[in-house]
Amino acid sequence: MSPGRRAWLRFRANRRGYVSLWIFSVAFILCLGAEFLSNDAPILVRYEGQWYVPQFKVYPETTFGGDFRTETDYLDPFIQARLSAGANWAWWPLNPYSFDTLNYFAPSPNPAPPSAANLLGTDDRGRDVLARLIYGFRVSVLFGLALTAIGVLLGVAAGRCRGISQGGSTWPFSASLKSGVRCLSSICC
Repeated sequence: MSPGRRAWLRFRANRRGYVSLWIFSVAFILCLGAEFLSNDAPILVRYEGQWYVPQFKVYPETTFGGDFRTETDYLDPFIQARLSAGANWAWWPLNPYSFDTLNYFAPSPNPAPPSAANLLGTDDRGRDVLARLIYGFRVSVLFGLALTAIGVLLGVAAGRCRGISQGGSTWPFSASLKSGVRCLSSICC
């Protein structure tokens, strides 16, 4: 049995660690699609026989019967009434707020406690706390993974250059590249 396989079996034997890995993996995969979980624009809109995809294109308010040619505020009660009138409909994300959306139509002052509209409440500016957690988790994890990857690559490159400069093996380089590798090591180190 390989050392990696033994390490994996030891890790799997630790029930809390294994369950935590699964929870983290599911949360990470979900947060990669944060725009489809928490966003102030619908995923898909059917309005007066036309299909609209607000997640990928900005539509002016006049498209949905509004007065202004500015970007549509889909949380505006007038726009929501237009999108739900007759055969019109909108498919919303699970949480209808983005990380920077201000809830102007909140029934209570900010910071607001958890409610049906804001599952974890709002902060002092009226932004949805759940949306900020989803987007913040993605940024934090991706930043940590990027730093780890860059650190590993720099560490491997520095160790490789150091080993070659001290006359070590040139593996995985072939003998024909030996002079080029030595040149590279003199640049690196």
